[in-house]
Amino acid sequence: MLDRIQETAAYLKGRMHTQPETAIILGTGLGSLAGEITEKYEIKYEEIPNFPVSTVEGHSGKLIFGKLGQKDIMAMQGRFHFYEGYSMKEVTFPVRVMRELGIKTLFVSNASGGTNADFEIGDLMIITDHINYFPEHPLRGKNIPYGPRFPDMHEAYDKELIRKADAIAAEKGIKVQHGVYLGTQGPTFETPAEYKLFHIMGADAVGMSTVPEVIVANHCGIKVFGVSVITDLGVEGKIVEVSHEEVQKAADAAQPKMTEIMRELINRA
Repeated sequence: MLDRIQETAAYLKGRMHTQPETAIILGTGLGSLAGEITEKYEIKYEEIPNFPVSTVEGHSGKLIFGKLGQKDIMAMQGRFHFYEGYSMKEVTFPVRVMRELGIKTLFVSNASGGTNADFEIGDLMIITDHINYFPEHPLRGKNIPYGPRFPDMHEAYDKELIRKADAIAAEKGIKVQHGVYLGTQGPTFETPAEYKLFHIMGADAVGMSTVPEVIVANHCGIKVFGVSVITDLGVEGKIVEVSHEEVQKAADAAQPKMTEIMRELINRA
């Protein structure tokens, strides 16, 4: 595994002419943040040795390098999911490559279903913690020497970045929620009983990504900031039939607010 990570990183270093310390994983319907990147150059996933290829509609499958404001960044436009058939090592492979490339801070975004009765469709939820509900742990197996065998997760989402994001949201007049994100394998959306269970467990929002990447980022010593767009509601009395297209539409509608917070936060981080 380490040999493949280093091979991939060496390939990318040979094509990079910037040295970003900030990375972004752009989630469902949120890929238009890429339009904010200037001086950019792109590398398609299929060109990168050992990289999986995204198969999900709305995930375009390329690395983008350039500037967001004044900061050099790299962005994943299209992430990998356990439900696509990938192992957790494949899902999180890009994060380990980021570590080899010198990434210090990772910004993650996703679309999720809200289980908190105070949430509305289109809300932005700053992730303060998570619950790992995946059947396979991304650190299972031989420990890669980027971090300890038993990494601490008491601050999986950096508190200082959360504080800065709150300040930016207040300055811009953007409403934000805080909450716990629960990651599950998908690809089905949750039943009403599952939403109820997850809320009882302490989740404010549920999705099919993010948690594995955040675990591996923490293992690699990379700071994390995460935000969810609430694209549907898993609250009793508000649950309706939902489709992937509707999720994308709701995420797209909320994207300008998320872009504004992310842009400012990346430049102040």
